[in-house]
Amino acid sequence: MAKRSSLSIRIIEGKNLPAKDITATVWKTLCPFWGEEYQVHLPPTFHAVSFYVMDEDALSRDDVIGKVCLTRDTLASHPKGFSGWTHLTEVDPDEEVQGEIHLRLEVVPGIRASRLRCSVLQARDLASKDRNGASDPFVRVHYNGRTQETSVVKKSCYPRWNETFEFELEEGSPKALFVEAWDWDLVSKNDFLGKVVVNVQRLRAAQQEEGWFRLQPDQSKSRRGEGNLGSLQLEVRLRDETVLPSSCYQPLVQLLCREVKLGTQDPGQLIPIIEETTSAECRQEVATNLLKLFLGQGLAKDFLDLLFQLELGRTSEANTLFRSNSLASKSMESFLKVAGMQYLHGVLGPIIDRVFEEKKYVELDPSKVEVKDVGCSGLHRSQTESEVLEQSAQTLRAHLRALLNAICRSVRACPAVVRATFRQLFRRVHERFPNAQHENVPFIAVTSFLCLRFISPAIMSPRLFHLRERHADARTSRTLLLLAKAVQNVANMDTPVSRAKEAWMEPLQPTVRQGVTQLKDFIMKLVGIEEKEELDLQQTLNLQVPLVKEGPLFIHRTKGKGPLTSSSFKKLHFSLTTEALSFAKTSSSKKSAFIKLTSIQAAEKVEEKSFGSSHVMQVIYTDDVGQPQTIYLQCKCVNELNQWLSALRKVSINNPGLLGSYHPGIFRGDKWSCCHQKDKTDRGCDKTRSRVTLQEWNDPLDHDLEAQLIYRHLLGVEAALREKFRLLSGDTEAGTSTTGPGGAPEDSLAQLLHVLQDLQEAHNSSLVNLTPTERHHLLELQT
Repeated sequence: MAKRSSLSIRIIEGKNLPAKDITATVWKTLCPFWGEEYQVHLPPTFHAVSFYVMDEDALSRDDVIGKVCLTRDTLASHPKGFSGWTHLTEVDPDEEVQGEIHLRLEVVPGIRASRLRCSVLQARDLASKDRNGASDPFVRVHYNGRTQETSVVKKSCYPRWNETFEFELEEGSPKALFVEAWDWDLVSKNDFLGKVVVNVQRLRAAQQEEGWFRLQPDQSKSRRGEGNLGSLQLEVRLRDETVLPSSCYQPLVQLLCREVKLGTQDPGQLIPIIEETTSAECRQEVATNLLKLFLGQGLAKDFLDLLFQLELGRTSEANTLFRSNSLASKSMESFLKVAGMQYLHGVLGPIIDRVFEEKKYVELDPSKVEVKDVGCSGLHRSQTESEVLEQSAQTLRAHLRALLNAICRSVRACPAVVRATFRQLFRRVHERFPNAQHENVPFIAVTSFLCLRFISPAIMSPRLFHLRERHADARTSRTLLLLAKAVQNVANMDTPVSRAKEAWMEPLQPTVRQGVTQLKDFIMKLVGIEEKEELDLQQTLNLQVPLVKEGPLFIHRTKGKGPLTSSSFKKLHFSLTTEALSFAKTSSSKKSAFIKLTSIQAAEKVEEKSFGSSHVMQVIYTDDVGQPQTIYLQCKCVNELNQWLSALRKVSINNPGLLGSYHPGIFRGDKWSCCHQKDKTDRGCDKTRSRVTLQEWNDPLDHDLEAQLIYRHLLGVEAALREKFRLLSGDTEAGTSTTGPGGAPEDSLAQLLHVLQDLQEAHNSSLVNLTPTERHHLLELQT
């Protein structure tokens, strides 16, 4: 049993941002749109989330425009999620604090009066205030008009002092002891690092207290004005889930699986009842949870086939098939992202890269054409509109042909479960619309998901499908949009309706018509693979170790006492599977070294001052003889760093030898750069963050969590389910009958209501036994 929390973050857009330089922002706009979503798994120490809006500078440090800070209490007060525009506030150095301080506090009896003893032991993860990426921290302790200070520890965010101060405790003495951390500066004023306020009255009752205290900002000063830094639109939801042991969810899982296995033969059909009682607002989330649950049970194809049949049964017009946001449509969207993302990257990735690299001006709409100067020195002339249109058409035709050719070559690369699902979809639609006038309908059913809901959205927003690290600029975005429109025309089988919408797309028609033939041929091959051949292909794939993540990184392995600098890193290609982390000179080279997954003890960030870069991580592992080793890996940006850390942590989360602490610095010379300790085997000066991860499309399936999320949704619509039961059975008491498989609709629903009641009782009893250390937070950030 564990308490799991997630934060869903959706960063939508900004408006009225102040200009920081000539370009104002990387998009050259003061009202940028991001539309990015994140899900972050968090530990129980989570207390706030901050959003910093930055102005990117190529030659210097990025400028901070402003920030939005949401506390955990604020998020908890919005159970359906915090949503709306929020003013950016100015970043106040006295509020930008982080880290913890280790204190031992005692009330010591004396002859005349008791004494208050405060031992300042150490601190960790302090903010770096100096240009060298560290601070020179010291501590001030204030009580009853007296101030005492520790010594200054140079160049460390993980200082150790082990110094003790005493103050007299008299009647009427102040009720608070103030412990402040500061960064010492020789020339300018000292920088505030945070403070702790100790309740002396409570300490007197307890006599002593020791532990790590979170440093708090100085909020004694009045806040600066808001409103002139612009705003940020956010959707943020904090979700806490208590996940029970697997055995508790078995009745729910078995009931749902039985419904799917029986398919439309069973008149009970819980799945359509769940769809009926699910609002459009949360249908995508419910579809994803159900899909992952059945994927883990090996029933994804059967679940989707049931949804296909249900939708076909209520569809009379072929041109409306799968066009609504039904449970079938939403489930297929989730299915393709979970099962087909690697396939998408292989097919679409090279075309997207080419569009970004060429950066050509492309426009087909005459009303939007911008003529520009062409030529060389002294011979500039304005390019005519017809020249722009012709060159644009040539560019788009080339991209479209390349994409269609890549799709046609990808039959064998398409995952077996995706092929099987499309084959079943094609067959069901053909059975429902067998007439010659509907000969294209089965093809359009496949392309409506593969192209319209998967490939086209990825073309328009490659950043959201992890095809690119950055958003496209305005010129590249327009090219991608026009390419996506062309793909949509092909997917719609070049119908007159699609052609009539935008007549200026006519220059692409020959390629579109050819693409329709190519796509139909591809689909016939895709759905025409016999099941035996498909099973053989799947068995071959099953013998391959699943790839979790790969890409180029820069490596530095510690050897001896020599200096460690960013220039000593070597570029290699890394591959992370469910068995090992390996690397080679290139992606096609033979792997030269392996680190077994079971030997990984931690994957953590490295202090910026260690290598002069904030994008370095360390992987701590044991070698073949059981000795601890560390490799340092440099990433190209903070996003790549967090993705690699998240992937490494998730695949090693169940390792028995995971560390609880580590050194965020490096052992240089005769001491650690972080805490200055001279013992190389010292257990570490900072805590590891093995459970802080990003949720990704290729995450390992968590069956218990998916079952819990489905239970949570069904509990929220329990009243609607009971009302449905009364309508079906005519009883005044819902949830009173029981039955075996194949009973009436109300029988399955009655069982479901009983299962929900049992799970609710299990949760109520678990709240008594759940400790704070068992809580796991998932922060879903939708931005």
